[in-house]
Amino acid sequence: MENFPVINLEKLNGDERNATMEQIKDACENWGFFELVNHGISHEFMDTVERLTKEHYRKCMEQRFKELVASKALEGVQAEVKDMDWESTFFLRHLPKSNISEIPDLTDEYRVVMKEFAKKIEKLAEDLLDLLCENLGLEKGYLKKAFHGSKGPTFGTKVANYPPCPKPELVKGLRAHTDAGGIILLFQDDKVSGLQLLKDRQWVDVPPMRHSIVVNLGDQLEVITNGKYKSVEHRVIAQTNGTRMSIASFYNPGSDAVIYPAPALLEKEAEETYQVYPKFVFEDYMKLYAGLKFQAKAPRFEAMKAVDSNFSLAPKAA
Repeated sequence: MENFPVINLEKLNGDERNATMEQIKDACENWGFFELVNHGISHEFMDTVERLTKEHYRKCMEQRFKELVASKALEGVQAEVKDMDWESTFFLRHLPKSNISEIPDLTDEYRVVMKEFAKKIEKLAEDLLDLLCENLGLEKGYLKKAFHGSKGPTFGTKVANYPPCPKPELVKGLRAHTDAGGIILLFQDDKVSGLQLLKDRQWVDVPPMRHSIVVNLGDQLEVITNGKYKSVEHRVIAQTNGTRMSIASFYNPGSDAVIYPAPALLEKEAEETYQVYPKFVFEDYMKLYAGLKFQAKAPRFEAMKAVDSNFSLAPKAA
């Protein structure tokens, strides 16, 4: 297996720009995942985010998780658990309207830091979308516009901790799935591993790397690129030692954004001018995904094609 793609974003500013863009292109086409270094978010700031996240887990969530495990008798399971993940999580919504002030138990310092972190990750996500546009031959801003809808994109962060698990062979940290949305940026623990992606029918570790940001592509980019870039199945294996931190930020289309393959990409495929992927409203896809997250994605796209066939029949808004 070739090495997991690690991309140095600083090289975009010099003589190695073309080679770096080619690296990004290859990662999008053949992996659906890549890892960024020198991405513009300072190491000192990332250390603060990590420290506060781990402190919050220890003070506010660790005991609750232990009580949950005990209530479900998970430590003594003898068969594979297929309806639950070994994770402790909370969600922060940033766009279109932040809910950070409403989340209980967060210190004032942690709230301020996570708001700032969200701004930095949002900018990085939008910069990456423009790099993808460049590689795809789409006009700058096309993907951001495609995600916009009437109120702008939706953007939020899942803060997760994966505590030590006595039987990781029976309970997954997070079951295998593809991400429903657009582009996902992950700040993960650099000491405790666990994230894996499926490549060529083999599970491959996403290497923990200090101060890096892991990027993966969601289902919506697969649709917009008409399959040129694909979302990739991934999972988290719980570990017997150590708690793994995961801060995953999801830059997704707005709820009413209409998602469909970019016409410019269809034009380039003269020999395959038919549209493989459906046209749909993002919110409709999310409603379907909610019940089918841990199942294959192809039936989701097929189900949306049935919606697509009625799309042109729907009354247009005045």
